[in-house]
Amino acid sequence: MARMQAGIVISTGTAREFADLAVAAEAAGWDAIFTWEAVWGPDAWVTLTAAAMVTERIRLGTMLTPLPRIRPWDLAGKVATLDALSGGRVQLAVGLGALHEGWLAFERDEGRRVRAEKLDEGLAVYDGLMRGQPFAFTGTHYQVTPTDFMPPPPPVQQPRVPVWVVGAYPSATSLRRAARWDGLLPTTVGGGAEAPFGPADLAQVVAAVRPLRATAGLPWDGYQVIAEGVSPAGAAGDELVREWADAGATFWVESDWSMSEDAVRRHRERIDAGPPRPFPTQ
Repeated sequence: MARMQAGIVISTGTAREFADLAVAAEAAGWDAIFTWEAVWGPDAWVTLTAAAMVTERIRLGTMLTPLPRIRPWDLAGKVATLDALSGGRVQLAVGLGALHEGWLAFERDEGRRVRAEKLDEGLAVYDGLMRGQPFAFTGTHYQVTPTDFMPPPPPVQQPRVPVWVVGAYPSATSLRRAARWDGLLPTTVGGGAEAPFGPADLAQVVAAVRPLRATAGLPWDGYQVIAEGVSPAGAAGDELVREWADAGATFWVESDWSMSEDAVRRHRERIDAGPPRPFPTQ
């Protein structure tokens, strides 16, 4: 079995603290480190750039980017620039975005249908721009005409910086969307803290997405299935993550979303303990 990769989300802290944690995570053997995108707050792409400048191997990404509220050409330019700067180490994760006070304080809710339309159109524009000019797009919300005016450098990762997309079971539309891209962020419709998502649920989502990939003429090999959770260090954590791997996960994301005053310290302690290694050969 291929080695299961492992990354960690940093829930809070400054860009400098994130860069320091990225250095520590790289040294401890983690494969990736993630931040999140605030509507108003520390900028995710500046934060990731700070980490890119002081690391060499670890992948850098978002968990996640609420694409419906971001102009896709703005996002494509930032992602391509950072991918070139980092030597091809960027990972993008997108979804509809969870509405919260920090979002609605600045922007009205356009409704789930509009956000879903913007997500699909935004992904199409992102992909087209990543592949280079000439590119044109006509949609309900976005229109793009070909241009050679000051394009960003092409991404190192071709044909695009890979993108993981939320797939919410049993929504056929959501699952088809996730199946078309580079990785699956599995969940259930209406899922949340009150409805925990476990390995059995992940296996159900994987079983639904596999045939959708095949129907689209896309290979399953190389497609990432992401599991999120909190694991203890050591053998207990290895066993916990093994259950997710057995259910079909290929990438574990340590996701302690607490934003308490000691969060940065706790992130550092978990980083230093090393990533879970669910299989003996890892």
